[in-house]
Amino acid sequence: MPQALPDVVAPGLAVLFCGINPGLMSAATGHHFARPGNRFWPALHRSGFTPRQLLPDEQLELLEYGLGVTNVVDRPSAQAGELNRDELVAGGKQLTRKVRRLRPDWLAVVGVTAYRVAFADPKATFGRQERMLGQTGVWVLPNPSGLNAHYTIDGLAAAFAELREVTDLSARRRSPSAPRSRP
Repeated sequence: MPQALPDVVAPGLAVLFCGINPGLMSAATGHHFARPGNRFWPALHRSGFTPRQLLPDEQLELLEYGLGVTNVVDRPSAQAGELNRDELVAGGKQLTRKVRRLRPDWLAVVGVTAYRVAFADPKATFGRQERMLGQTGVWVLPNPSGLNAHYTIDGLAAAFAELREVTDLSARRRSPSAPRSRP
């Protein structure tokens, strides 16, 4: 059985991106969003979060840009649809504790369906949420999985760019502990 994937986190990030759960390739390699068809890394770059497209094995470089990555559920699976409601709800509670401890400016959950279940918010849509986790704003992005045919890479990049526009990353380059702007 593949192991859970370690978080790429630090206190006070601008954005903590949150996947649904690790895929089998991610669990096997130890790198988030590692499946070749996943569009997280291209969307992150095309939206302006990173100056170049990072590879999954360069995930620690996210910290240099005030960014991090975690998951709602730690258990790896071939598809997120294999998770059950109880796992997502428990993951939402664990994620809330993590966010309160790390205090990023924004939590960006990639996957509206998982967000709805994990946070008991059945009417949630993409974008900024009314919910706050302590001082952390919450944003929902489309799932970048290659299985999500509703979004092209350009559509994903545009959705990611909406979040980037409300963050102040310029002061964070090479300094994750730089003073933070509030959401």
